[in-house]
Amino acid sequence: MSALFEPYTLRSLTIPNRVWMAPMCQYSAEVFGPGAGVPNDWHFAHYAARATGGTGLILTEATAVSPEGRISPHDLGIWNDAQVEAFRRITRFLKEQGTVPGIQIAHAGRKASTGRPWDGGAPVGPDEGGWQPLGPSPVAFDEGHPVPDALTAGQIAEVVGQFADAARRALDAGFEVVEVHGAHGYLIGEFLSPHSNHRTDEYGGSFENRSRFALEVVDAVRAVWPQELPLFFRISATDWLEENGWTPDETVRFATLLKEHGVDLLDVSSGGNAARVRIPVGPGYQVPFAARVRAETGVPVAAVGLITEAQQAQKIVSNGEADAVLLGRELLRSPSWARRAARELGGRIRVPEQYHRSV
Repeated sequence: MSALFEPYTLRSLTIPNRVWMAPMCQYSAEVFGPGAGVPNDWHFAHYAARATGGTGLILTEATAVSPEGRISPHDLGIWNDAQVEAFRRITRFLKEQGTVPGIQIAHAGRKASTGRPWDGGAPVGPDEGGWQPLGPSPVAFDEGHPVPDALTAGQIAEVVGQFADAARRALDAGFEVVEVHGAHGYLIGEFLSPHSNHRTDEYGGSFENRSRFALEVVDAVRAVWPQELPLFFRISATDWLEENGWTPDETVRFATLLKEHGVDLLDVSSGGNAARVRIPVGPGYQVPFAARVRAETGVPVAAVGLITEAQQAQKIVSNGEADAVLLGRELLRSPSWARRAARELGGRIRVPEQYHRSV
Protein backbone atom coordinates (compact mmCIF):
# COMPACT_ATOMS: atom_id res chain seq x y z
CA MET A 1 0.00 0.00 0.00
CA SER A 2 1.29 3.44 -0.92
CA ALA A 3 1.89 5.55 2.19
CA LEU A 4 -0.14 8.31 0.54
CA PHE A 5 -3.21 6.09 0.56
CA GLU A 6 -2.98 4.68 4.05
CA PRO A 7 -5.80 5.76 6.40
CA TYR A 8 -4.93 8.32 9.06
CA THR A 9 -6.60 8.49 12.47
CA LEU A 10 -6.82 11.52 14.74
CA ARG A 11 -8.77 11.04 17.96
CA SER A 12 -11.71 8.82 16.90
CA LEU A 13 -11.85 10.05 13.30
CA THR A 14 -10.23 8.05 10.51
CA ILE A 15 -9.47 9.87 7.25
CA PRO A 16 -9.31 7.39 4.33
CA ASN A 17 -6.08 8.70 2.78
CA ARG A 18 -3.43 11.43 3.06
CA VAL A 19 -4.52 13.44 0.00
CA TRP A 20 -6.34 16.45 1.41
CA MET A 21 -7.77 19.62 -0.08
CA ALA A 22 -6.44 22.94 1.20
CA PRO A 23 -8.84 25.83 1.82
CA MET A 24 -9.18 28.03 -1.27
CA CYS A 25 -11.54 31.00 -1.41
CA GLN A 26 -14.04 30.94 -4.26
CA TYR A 27 -15.39 34.50 -3.79
CA SER A 28 -18.76 33.27 -5.04
CA ALA A 29 -21.33 33.96 -2.31
CA GLU A 30 -23.96 36.67 -2.59
CA VAL A 31 -22.96 40.01 -1.13
CA PHE A 32 -26.27 41.46 0.05
CA GLY A 33 -29.46 40.07 1.54
CA PRO A 34 -30.23 36.66 3.04
CA GLY A 35 -27.78 34.92 0.70
CA ALA A 36 -24.76 36.77 2.09
CA GLY A 37 -22.11 34.29 3.13
CA VAL A 38 -24.29 31.31 2.21
CA PRO A 39 -22.79 28.44 0.16
CA ASN A 40 -24.64 27.97 -3.12
CA ASP A 41 -24.66 25.64 -6.12
CA TRP A 42 -21.15 26.68 -7.14
CA HIS A 43 -19.75 25.66 -3.75
CA PHE A 44 -21.64 22.36 -3.82
CA ALA A 45 -20.33 21.47 -7.27
CA HIS A 46 -16.81 22.59 -6.37
CA TYR A 47 -16.50 20.43 -3.27
CA ALA A 48 -18.53 17.52 -4.65
CA ALA A 49 -16.18 17.14 -7.62
CA ARG A 50 -13.14 16.75 -5.37
CA ALA A 51 -14.99 14.27 -3.17
CA THR A 52 -15.97 12.05 -6.09
CA GLY A 53 -12.35 12.37 -7.20
CA GLY A 54 -11.15 10.56 -4.09
CA THR A 55 -9.87 13.38 -1.86
CA GLY A 56 -9.67 12.06 1.71
CA LEU A 57 -10.37 15.32 3.57
CA ILE A 58 -11.79 18.54 2.18
CA LEU A 59 -11.32 21.79 4.07
CA THR A 60 -13.68 24.53 2.97
CA GLU A 61 -12.44 27.95 2.06
CA ALA A 62 -11.81 30.42 4.87
CA THR A 63 -15.28 30.70 6.39
CA ALA A 64 -15.83 33.87 8.37
CA VAL A 65 -16.96 33.84 11.97
CA SER A 66 -18.66 37.23 11.50
CA PRO A 67 -19.62 39.52 8.60
CA GLU A 68 -16.62 41.78 9.22
CA GLY A 69 -14.37 38.71 9.39
CA ARG A 70 -14.71 38.02 5.66
CA ILE A 71 -11.79 38.65 3.33
CA SER A 72 -14.22 39.93 0.72
CA PRO A 73 -17.96 40.56 0.68
CA HIS A 74 -18.23 37.48 -1.56
CA ASP A 75 -16.85 35.05 1.05
CA LEU A 76 -18.61 32.31 2.94
CA GLY A 77 -19.58 32.67 6.57
CA ILE A 78 -20.93 30.57 9.40
CA TRP A 79 -22.52 33.14 11.66
CA ASN A 80 -26.19 32.29 10.99
CA ASP A 81 -28.59 29.38 10.56
CA ALA A 82 -29.10 29.85 6.81
CA GLN A 83 -25.40 29.22 6.29
CA VAL A 84 -25.52 26.13 8.49
CA GLU A 85 -28.43 24.67 6.56
CA ALA A 86 -26.73 25.25 3.21
CA PHE A 87 -23.52 23.64 4.45
CA ARG A 88 -25.45 20.52 5.51
CA ARG A 89 -26.15 19.72 1.87
CA ILE A 90 -22.39 19.79 1.17
CA THR A 91 -21.24 17.82 4.23
CA ARG A 92 -23.90 15.17 3.66
CA PHE A 93 -22.72 14.56 0.09
CA LEU A 94 -19.04 14.50 1.05
CA LYS A 95 -19.69 11.87 3.70
CA GLU A 96 -21.66 9.78 1.19
CA GLN A 97 -18.52 9.72 -0.96
CA GLY A 98 -16.31 8.62 1.93
CA THR A 99 -14.67 12.05 2.23
CA VAL A 100 -14.24 13.75 5.60
CA PRO A 101 -15.75 17.28 5.59
CA GLY A 102 -13.68 19.92 7.34
CA ILE A 103 -14.14 23.65 7.74
CA GLN A 104 -11.63 26.43 8.21
CA ILE A 105 -13.04 29.15 10.45
CA ALA A 106 -11.45 32.55 10.08
CA HIS A 107 -11.37 36.27 10.68
CA ALA A 108 -9.56 38.38 8.08
CA GLY A 109 -8.62 41.23 10.42
CA ARG A 110 -6.91 44.16 8.72
CA LYS A 111 -6.96 42.34 5.34
CA ALA A 112 -10.77 42.28 5.26
CA SER A 113 -13.17 44.14 2.96
CA THR A 114 -11.32 43.64 -0.33
CA GLY A 115 -12.60 42.89 -3.80
CA ARG A 116 -12.37 39.60 -5.65
CA PRO A 117 -8.91 38.84 -7.12
CA TRP A 118 -10.21 38.92 -10.69
CA ASP A 119 -11.62 42.38 -9.98
CA GLY A 120 -8.25 43.61 -8.73
CA GLY A 121 -8.52 42.71 -5.03
CA ALA A 122 -8.38 46.32 -3.83
CA PRO A 123 -10.18 47.48 -0.68
CA VAL A 124 -13.88 48.09 -1.24
CA GLY A 125 -16.26 50.55 0.38
CA PRO A 126 -19.81 50.29 1.71
CA ASP A 127 -21.37 50.73 -1.74
CA GLU A 128 -19.70 47.45 -2.75
CA GLY A 129 -20.59 45.70 0.50
CA GLY A 130 -17.39 46.70 2.31
CA TRP A 131 -16.72 47.79 5.90
CA GLN A 132 -14.06 49.17 8.21
CA PRO A 133 -11.47 46.45 9.01
CA LEU A 134 -10.30 45.53 12.49
CA GLY A 135 -6.82 44.55 13.67
CA PRO A 136 -4.54 44.24 16.68
CA SER A 137 -3.04 47.69 15.95
CA PRO A 138 -3.79 50.68 13.73
CA VAL A 139 -1.30 49.52 11.08
CA ALA A 140 -2.43 49.13 7.46
CA PHE A 141 -1.50 45.99 5.55
CA ASP A 142 -0.14 47.94 2.58
CA GLU A 143 -0.27 51.23 0.75
CA GLY A 144 -3.80 51.97 -0.35
CA HIS A 145 -5.27 49.80 2.39
CA PRO A 146 -7.24 51.39 5.23
CA VAL A 147 -5.81 51.69 8.71
CA PRO A 148 -7.76 49.16 10.79
CA ASP A 149 -9.47 49.98 14.03
CA ALA A 150 -7.46 48.48 16.90
CA LEU A 151 -9.50 45.95 18.82
CA THR A 152 -10.20 46.73 22.45
CA ALA A 153 -9.87 44.01 25.08
CA GLY A 154 -13.65 43.72 25.10
CA GLN A 155 -13.79 43.34 21.34
CA ILE A 156 -11.09 40.68 21.48
CA ALA A 157 -13.26 38.70 23.87
CA GLU A 158 -16.20 39.09 21.45
CA VAL A 159 -14.15 37.69 18.57
CA VAL A 160 -13.06 34.75 20.71
CA GLY A 161 -16.73 34.07 21.35
CA GLN A 162 -17.47 34.32 17.62
CA PHE A 163 -14.93 31.57 16.92
CA ALA A 164 -16.59 29.36 19.53
CA ASP A 165 -20.03 30.04 18.08
CA ALA A 166 -18.70 29.24 14.60
CA ALA A 167 -17.37 25.90 15.83
CA ARG A 168 -20.75 25.05 17.35
CA ARG A 169 -22.46 25.86 14.08
CA ALA A 170 -19.87 23.87 12.14
CA LEU A 171 -20.70 20.80 14.18
CA ASP A 172 -24.41 21.38 13.57
CA ALA A 173 -23.66 21.68 9.85
CA GLY A 174 -22.09 18.21 9.80
CA PHE A 175 -18.37 18.98 9.76
CA GLU A 176 -16.00 16.50 11.38
CA VAL A 177 -12.82 18.60 11.39
CA VAL A 178 -12.52 22.26 12.32
CA GLU A 179 -9.42 24.28 11.48
CA VAL A 180 -8.62 27.63 13.08
CA HIS A 181 -7.06 29.94 10.50
CA GLY A 182 -3.99 31.54 12.06
CA ALA A 183 -2.01 32.05 8.85
CA HIS A 184 -1.57 34.38 5.87
CA GLY A 185 -1.69 37.65 7.75
CA TYR A 186 -5.30 37.40 8.87
CA LEU A 187 -6.41 38.39 12.35
CA ILE A 188 -4.85 35.62 14.45
CA GLY A 189 -1.60 35.79 12.47
CA GLU A 190 -1.63 39.56 12.85
CA PHE A 191 -1.60 39.15 16.62
CA LEU A 192 1.22 36.59 16.47
CA SER A 193 3.62 38.74 14.46
CA PRO A 194 5.46 41.81 15.79
CA HIS A 195 5.30 43.15 12.23
CA SER A 196 1.57 43.81 12.63
CA ASN A 197 1.10 43.71 16.41
CA HIS A 198 2.35 46.89 18.06
CA ARG A 199 0.22 46.59 21.18
CA THR A 200 1.57 47.40 24.63
CA ASP A 201 -1.09 45.54 26.66
CA GLU A 202 -1.31 41.84 27.52
CA TYR A 203 -1.85 40.99 23.82
CA GLY A 204 1.36 42.55 22.51
CA GLY A 205 5.12 42.66 22.95
CA SER A 206 6.47 39.34 24.18
CA PHE A 207 5.98 35.99 22.46
CA GLU A 208 3.66 34.95 25.29
CA ASN A 209 1.52 38.06 24.89
CA ARG A 210 1.38 37.88 21.09
CA SER A 211 0.31 34.23 21.38
CA ARG A 212 -2.42 34.95 23.92
CA PHE A 213 -5.26 35.70 21.50
CA ALA A 214 -4.56 32.62 19.36
CA LEU A 215 -4.55 30.36 22.40
CA GLU A 216 -7.75 31.92 23.74
CA VAL A 217 -9.41 31.15 20.41
CA VAL A 218 -8.11 27.57 20.44
CA ASP A 219 -9.31 27.06 24.02
CA ALA A 220 -12.75 28.45 23.20
CA VAL A 221 -13.10 26.24 20.12
CA ARG A 222 -11.77 23.14 21.85
CA ALA A 223 -14.25 23.68 24.68
CA VAL A 224 -17.23 23.37 22.31
CA TRP A 225 -15.76 20.98 19.74
CA PRO A 226 -16.33 17.29 20.62
CA GLN A 227 -13.39 15.59 22.27
CA GLU A 228 -13.64 12.71 19.80
CA LEU A 229 -13.13 15.01 16.80
CA PRO A 230 -9.85 16.66 15.76
CA LEU A 231 -8.94 20.32 15.79
CA PHE A 232 -6.46 21.74 13.26
CA PHE A 233 -4.60 25.04 13.25
CA ARG A 234 -3.20 26.68 10.12
CA ILE A 235 -0.07 28.74 10.63
CA SER A 236 2.33 30.76 8.54
CA ALA A 237 5.71 29.39 9.62
CA THR A 238 7.45 32.63 8.66
CA ASP A 239 6.60 36.15 7.52
CA TRP A 240 9.65 35.95 5.21
CA LEU A 241 11.03 39.10 6.84
CA GLU A 242 14.67 39.50 7.81
CA GLU A 243 13.70 41.20 11.06
CA ASN A 244 10.68 42.05 13.21
CA GLY A 245 8.54 39.23 11.85
CA TRP A 246 7.17 35.85 12.90
CA THR A 247 9.90 33.21 12.56
CA PRO A 248 10.27 29.42 12.11
CA ASP A 249 11.75 29.23 15.61
CA GLU A 250 8.61 30.82 17.04
CA THR A 251 6.48 28.42 14.99
CA VAL A 252 8.19 25.43 16.60
CA ARG A 253 7.76 26.96 20.04
CA PHE A 254 4.12 27.79 19.35
CA ALA A 255 3.38 24.30 17.99
CA THR A 256 4.18 22.82 21.39
CA LEU A 257 1.76 25.23 23.04
CA LEU A 258 -0.95 24.41 20.53
CA LYS A 259 -0.55 20.71 21.27
CA GLU A 260 -0.91 21.42 25.00
CA HIS A 261 -4.13 23.33 24.27
CA GLY A 262 -5.74 20.49 22.33
CA VAL A 263 -4.71 21.05 18.71
CA ASP A 264 -4.28 17.74 16.91
CA LEU A 265 -2.56 18.80 13.68
CA LEU A 266 -0.70 21.83 12.39
CA ASP A 267 -1.37 22.88 8.80
CA VAL A 268 1.91 24.58 7.89
CA SER A 269 1.96 27.36 5.31
CA SER A 270 3.87 30.67 5.21
CA GLY A 271 3.73 34.35 4.35
CA GLY A 272 0.81 36.69 3.81
CA ASN A 273 1.37 39.16 6.63
CA ALA A 274 3.88 41.49 4.97
CA ALA A 275 3.30 43.03 1.57
CA ARG A 276 5.86 42.77 -1.24
CA VAL A 277 8.25 40.35 0.44
CA ARG A 278 10.37 37.98 -1.60
CA ILE A 279 9.25 34.37 -1.22
CA PRO A 280 11.34 31.61 -2.86
CA VAL A 281 8.37 29.87 -4.43
CA GLY A 282 9.09 26.47 -5.94
CA PRO A 283 7.95 22.84 -5.74
CA GLY A 284 7.40 21.89 -2.10
CA TYR A 285 8.99 25.13 -0.88
CA GLN A 286 7.06 25.09 2.42
CA VAL A 287 7.53 21.39 3.21
CA PRO A 288 10.75 21.94 5.25
CA PHE A 289 8.80 24.08 7.73
CA ALA A 290 6.28 21.28 8.29
CA ALA A 291 9.05 18.69 8.54
CA ARG A 292 10.86 20.73 11.19
CA VAL A 293 7.73 21.14 13.32
CA ARG A 294 7.05 17.40 13.14
CA ALA A 295 10.65 16.44 13.92
CA GLU A 296 11.16 18.84 16.83
CA THR A 297 7.76 18.71 18.51
CA GLY A 298 6.08 15.46 17.52
CA VAL A 299 2.98 17.44 16.51
CA PRO A 300 1.29 15.90 13.44
CA VAL A 301 1.53 18.17 10.41
CA ALA A 302 0.15 18.60 6.91
CA ALA A 303 2.39 20.07 4.23
CA VAL A 304 1.26 22.50 1.55
CA GLY A 305 2.78 24.56 -1.25
CA LEU A 306 3.24 23.58 -4.90
CA ILE A 307 2.73 19.88 -4.29
CA THR A 308 1.64 18.73 -7.74
CA GLU A 309 3.01 15.28 -8.56
CA ALA A 310 2.08 11.88 -7.11
CA GLN A 311 5.68 10.79 -6.51
CA GLN A 312 6.44 14.12 -4.85
CA ALA A 313 3.48 13.75 -2.46
CA GLN A 314 4.34 10.10 -1.80
CA LYS A 315 7.91 11.02 -0.87
CA ILE A 316 6.79 13.72 1.57
CA VAL A 317 4.60 11.28 3.48
CA SER A 318 6.79 8.18 3.25
CA ASN A 319 9.90 10.13 4.36
CA GLY A 320 8.08 11.39 7.45
CA GLU A 321 8.22 15.05 6.44
CA ALA A 322 4.47 15.31 6.95
CA ASP A 323 1.53 13.12 7.89
CA ALA A 324 -0.53 14.33 4.92
CA VAL A 325 -0.34 16.67 1.96
CA LEU A 326 -2.74 19.52 1.27
CA LEU A 327 -3.26 20.26 -2.40
CA GLY A 328 -4.59 23.61 -3.53
CA ARG A 329 -4.25 24.82 -7.10
CA GLU A 330 -3.49 21.33 -8.35
CA LEU A 331 -6.92 20.19 -7.21
CA LEU A 332 -8.44 23.13 -9.06
CA ARG A 333 -6.74 21.88 -12.20
CA SER A 334 -7.43 18.20 -11.56
CA PRO A 335 -10.41 17.40 -9.28
CA SER A 336 -9.69 13.65 -9.54
CA TRP A 337 -5.98 14.01 -8.71
CA ALA A 338 -6.26 11.43 -5.92
CA ARG A 339 -7.65 8.78 -8.28
CA ARG A 340 -4.89 9.43 -10.82
CA ALA A 341 -2.22 9.30 -8.11
CA ALA A 342 -3.64 6.04 -6.77
CA ARG A 343 -3.33 4.46 -10.22
CA GLU A 344 0.23 5.72 -10.57
CA LEU A 345 1.35 4.60 -7.11
CA GLY A 346 -0.67 1.41 -6.81
CA GLY A 347 -2.81 2.75 -3.98
CA ARG A 348 -6.39 1.84 -3.16
CA ILE A 349 -9.03 4.50 -3.25
CA ARG A 350 -12.81 4.65 -3.15
CA VAL A 351 -14.41 5.18 -6.55
CA PRO A 352 -18.13 5.99 -6.91
CA GLU A 353 -20.08 3.12 -8.41
CA GLN A 354 -21.14 5.41 -11.22
CA TYR A 355 -17.46 5.79 -12.21
CA HIS A 356 -16.33 2.15 -11.97
CA ARG A 357 -16.14 1.89 -15.76
CA SER A 358 -13.27 4.41 -15.61
CA VAL A 359 -11.09 2.37 -13.23
